[in-house]
Amino acid sequence: MSTSAALDASCIFCKIIRGEIPSFKIYETKYSYSFLDIEPTTKGHILIIPKYHGAKLHNVPDEYLSDILPVTKKLVRALGLEIDSPEGTGYNVLQNNGRIAHQYVDHVHFHLIPKPNVDEGLEEGWPAKKADMAELKKYADELAAKVNN
Repeated sequence: MSTSAALDASCIFCKIIRGEIPSFKIYETKYSYSFLDIEPTTKGHILIIPKYHGAKLHNVPDEYLSDILPVTKKLVRALGLEIDSPEGTGYNVLQNNGRIAHQYVDHVHFHLIPKPNVDEGLEEGWPAKKADMAELKKYADELAAKVNN
């Protein structure tokens, strides 16, 4: 197993990457490690973690992050979730940053959560609000200027 020099000695996910804590490994690359969640939302709930210790997404180098989505896509196919069915099988890819955003392990991780039917997987719920279009345009322009400079 290849490991990064940027692992944290006390992090549970870094210990899993180093093999100090057992896991049900599914797939591993030079930059990422994936394994079954031991408290799954549904069967096939997989965690995909970068082999670099960063508490939040912006703390992880791009080469580690650029590996995550292709690995997730490969896992989606392994779970058979790419096949549409009349029942509407789907999946969620979830990534949280910070306690206030429901992150409980301070190592970036992505959840791949199958949604085999309406009764399993993540529940629906999104606190959407109507936006003022003029304010939205102004804010979009401000953000675009920051990103593009």
